Amino acid sequence: MKETKVYDAEGDVSQNPGTRPRVDYFYDEQIGNYHYGANHPMRPHRVRLTHHLIVAYGMYKNMNVFRPKPATFKDFTAFHTDEYITFLKSVTPLNMVEENFRSVLERYNICEDCPVFDGLYDYCQAYTGGSLGGAARINEGATDIVINWAGGLHHAKKGEASGFCYTNDIVLAILELLKVHARVLYVDIDIHHGDGVEEAFYLTNRVMTLSFHQSGAGFFPRTGHANDSGGKCGAGYSLNFPLLAGMDDEAYRSSFQPVIAKVMEVYDPSVVVMCCGADSLSGDRVGLWNLSIKGHASVIEYIKSFNLPMLMLGGGGYTIRNVARCWCYETSRLLNQPISDQVPWHEHMDYYLPDYKLHVPVSNMSNENTQAALEASRRKILQQLDTLEAVPSVQMKRAPDGMEAFANASDSDAEDDMDRRPIHRRRSHIAEFLYDDDDLTTHASTAHTSALDRESDADGDSDGSNGRRR
Repeated sequence: MKETKVYDAEGDVSQNPGTRPRVDYFYDEQIGNYHYGANHPMRPHRVRLTHHLIVAYGMYKNMNVFRPKPATFKDFTAFHTDEYITFLKSVTPLNMVEENFRSVLERYNICEDCPVFDGLYDYCQAYTGGSLGGAARINEGATDIVINWAGGLHHAKKGEASGFCYTNDIVLAILELLKVHARVLYVDIDIHHGDGVEEAFYLTNRVMTLSFHQSGAGFFPRTGHANDSGGKCGAGYSLNFPLLAGMDDEAYRSSFQPVIAKVMEVYDPSVVVMCCGADSLSGDRVGLWNLSIKGHASVIEYIKSFNLPMLMLGGGGYTIRNVARCWCYETSRLLNQPISDQVPWHEHMDYYLPDYKLHVPVSNMSNENTQAALEASRRKILQQLDTLEAVPSVQMKRAPDGMEAFANASDSDAEDDMDRRPIHRRRSHIAEFLYDDDDLTTHASTAHTSALDRESDADGDSDGSNGRRR
């Protein structure tokens, strides 16, 4: 698909709206109702804020909008253990004090970071279902880009919760993609290392994991060292770019562009999965970087320029008003749809006080990453890539055409067979009946976010965690 560069009103490079890719968007209207507990930094409400911004800007009109089908027990156990999923399905805040549950809370890492709350299993079904449904749509060839901002919970392990994450929707989505795609590239720009995903695919060359994350001083999850590069068949296919506090836009761009370009040249993936955690933004409650929203989005735009199918997932992000701003802006870049810096009027306007702007300034914090250190890390990764087999091959059977495979599937079959996932229908949003086209974009307020079917020689029950606290 040939795209012509144009410039929007702010002078940013945009894309000709006539060349917009096919974009699917997954959103469950109940996702914002789940609550980890008082004072917990993780707020699923940020996904609702993001969605309302997307609707207010009118971007839903240029996407296929789906409500995700809840993930099933069988979906989950393609990676997670049966015992762990049974526990998540049955535990509640009321019964967790009973002996049979209390005795296993520590085993499953249920703690202050990963509490039991009302609707926990339903929450896991919702965010995981969106990622699985998106992967299935890509496998069918029905879309170019899939967005599920509720997903991206990259810390969850095979048999335990970790880092606010309970089920690893990323691993499950990649397993779905591997049914059709020989090589999957996973890129993680959350400020925390994507340890759960790396661990899941550490022993295979069918998934390359690339993580840009903060490290040092016991920063959670205390993994992702530059020397952690994979094992057995996967030796060299885990790439880690550890960074220090204060990372800014310019230094970030100089780090990711040459690495990603080399990855595309050497590995030649047929699909990309991204964890777009917004805790790497300036001013995050947990993160310690200094990226602007445009700087964060520049990674996505660069990867998008390679014209590969993309599964875009959320991740961390704890200053929720900025998370919503970031993911809304990134949705616009994925759609090639320029949007105004002035936030359109909608019911959550008070989150964007006092200026009601989409973009916010970065802080004046210093960047602890020196040019020499960044160059050394870049050189190490590029040398690692030079040692790899170019475009590793894999023996695969021909997958049936996506539409053909789903043509005769019944609803009951879909419940039991992940290979027969039903085609999602576009779901009209209530905003389509409440607003005129022009109202959505112009009305602004002036007053006031084992792994692979585990290969026989590369199984391993790697479900440990090197730290509990973020």
